[in-house]
Amino acid sequence: MIIFVLMSFNYPQFLWALAALAIPLIIHLFNFRKTTRIFFSNTRFLQQVKQETTQKRKLKQYLVLASRLLFLLFLVLAFAQPFLPAREQLTTQRNLVVYLDNSFSMSAPVQEKVRALDAGVGFVQDIVELFPTETRFKLLTNDFAPFSNSFKSKSEILDQLSQIRLSPISRTFDEVIKRIGEPGNTVFWISDFQKSTFGVETILDSAWQVRLVPIEYPQVSNVFVDSIYLDNPFIIGGEKNSIRVRLRNDGPKALQGLVTKLTINNVQAATSSVTIEPNSLVETSFDLSNELKGYNKVVFSFSDFPVSFDNEFYFTLNYSGRLKIVEIKPDLRTTHIENVYGNKELFDFRGYAVGNIDYSVLNDADLVVLNGIDRIDNSLNAALQLYRNNNGSLLVIPGLLPDLSSYKNVLTLPALTKIEKSDLLELDRPDFQNPFFENVFEEKSAVLAMPRAQKILDWGLDRDAILRFKNGQPYLSRFENTFVLASSLNREVSDLATHAIFVPVMYRIAATGKKAERKPYYYLSTSLVTVPADSLAGEEPARMKGIQELVPSQRKFGDRLLLEIPRYSVNQGFYYVTHQRDTLDLLAFNLEKKESMLDQFTGEEVKTALGGGNQVSIFKSTSTETFSNEIKERYLGTPLWKYAVVLALLFLLAEVLLIRYLK
Repeated sequence: MIIFVLMSFNYPQFLWALAALAIPLIIHLFNFRKTTRIFFSNTRFLQQVKQETTQKRKLKQYLVLASRLLFLLFLVLAFAQPFLPAREQLTTQRNLVVYLDNSFSMSAPVQEKVRALDAGVGFVQDIVELFPTETRFKLLTNDFAPFSNSFKSKSEILDQLSQIRLSPISRTFDEVIKRIGEPGNTVFWISDFQKSTFGVETILDSAWQVRLVPIEYPQVSNVFVDSIYLDNPFIIGGEKNSIRVRLRNDGPKALQGLVTKLTINNVQAATSSVTIEPNSLVETSFDLSNELKGYNKVVFSFSDFPVSFDNEFYFTLNYSGRLKIVEIKPDLRTTHIENVYGNKELFDFRGYAVGNIDYSVLNDADLVVLNGIDRIDNSLNAALQLYRNNNGSLLVIPGLLPDLSSYKNVLTLPALTKIEKSDLLELDRPDFQNPFFENVFEEKSAVLAMPRAQKILDWGLDRDAILRFKNGQPYLSRFENTFVLASSLNREVSDLATHAIFVPVMYRIAATGKKAERKPYYYLSTSLVTVPADSLAGEEPARMKGIQELVPSQRKFGDRLLLEIPRYSVNQGFYYVTHQRDTLDLLAFNLEKKESMLDQFTGEEVKTALGGGNQVSIFKSTSTETFSNEIKERYLGTPLWKYAVVLALLFLLAEVLLIRYLK
């Protein structure tokens, strides 16, 4: 009865045909058949049979009558086409906004051979086909393409749908809402609602009308690169180094024997096999060849299905950046420091006599070496303090007769003292557990021959000293970004400069003091990148050349070039930064790792996050077919004429069966 009250009709004029229901009633009430009287000699035995037959005949007539009435009723209703009214009216929808999430997470399968993006495109097609021809649509994707700036016709939107592809761009809810602009139009929000990227901060007011269309995919295990780093982040040619890769399994299933590959300059360099437990991290490493030079493209890859958009990770190994070394010494004679840092492929070395220093070069230096100076004057002290305050690294090697007060001013070590006379003492073997010596020595021999030195400066006990004498007193210590040597490199007081350990120690000091660390990779959301630009001249801008060519906004600071990367304008892969014919750097860009985290919000969770008001409703459909039915029910109502036809045929069949079989 409630259904009949709520029903509406497309063709109510057919209801006049319900008057035909009177015909079976008239036939039933006026039975025009004449009865025939038969005489029997004795009717005593027939009375009871007659009564029973009359009762059965009346029951059969009532059932047949009911079947005929119901058949006619539902037949008329079928022609009148009843329906339950829609919850929302089409006549009020003149402009519609459809947001379709086309980020890479939408490549996850929702059905066999059906991606989430394919399902989303099908949902948009159903929406566009449902609404009247005069309705205008605005289709918005993560690319924020110019096409989405205005409302389009139905045919234009369907044409645009055929051009939608997966995008490396992820958008938060707030970004999309700001792009849509002023409220007032109904917004269909089609997305997988990733927890890692949705980013709800805005509470919707009542002016918005948002229709959430969640696309749910089965929970799968997705492996992706969490981070990649080098054992020694400051690359110097010839040093032993290793690449360490941290992999994350974001899912409920363990992956056994996942094969990973490392490719350098399009040549496979190494492989490894890892097992990753559910929702956990695992680390694998690869040793690097000492023969690598210049710019190197490195790709770490693996095969992980069904989610494969994050199966490759790009990074660089760039050996072309030279460390800037400045030596300040008593005179211009060649020193051991100049010899050790004389490799022009690795170092940009400049030496100055203490009386003729170009203080401007200190600002760009990665390491300043104060070598063999007995007295440090106030101007040099002030320049060194300014340099250290700007995170510059300083190596202090005392002269044979150092002025203690001036050294105290530079080093700010209250316990610093000068040793007037000391015997030559042998140095203890290095502590190979000290991070300073990591990857410095191929073999960690306990019988390593060590140099001897005569102590000139003493600063007390230092348990973290890089090198010590055998009596435990420090020989080489580090205080933040300042290194201090206890003796001169003069052959009279030390043979360190002629010992095999001298070169690796000096190289490591230089690498540790490197100011501008060159990152092996960047994410697509990176906005600023700094590259070296020693000899940049002229007005022509630097360019980024890779999958596409870009000319980013740029500013030059000293010998560095700051590039302002246009957000979401680069694709994952490699880009050379070039200026005229020179290559300044090689950059690698990757997808944001949060896009690989496939955990989803439910529609109810999103509605709650948006304020939980009536302006937000949720579609429950999980496939294109069910969504088509649900949106028609919501905007066209629920048609009932099919049910009426079925019921009419059932009651017609019931009438036939009653007449034939009920005796």
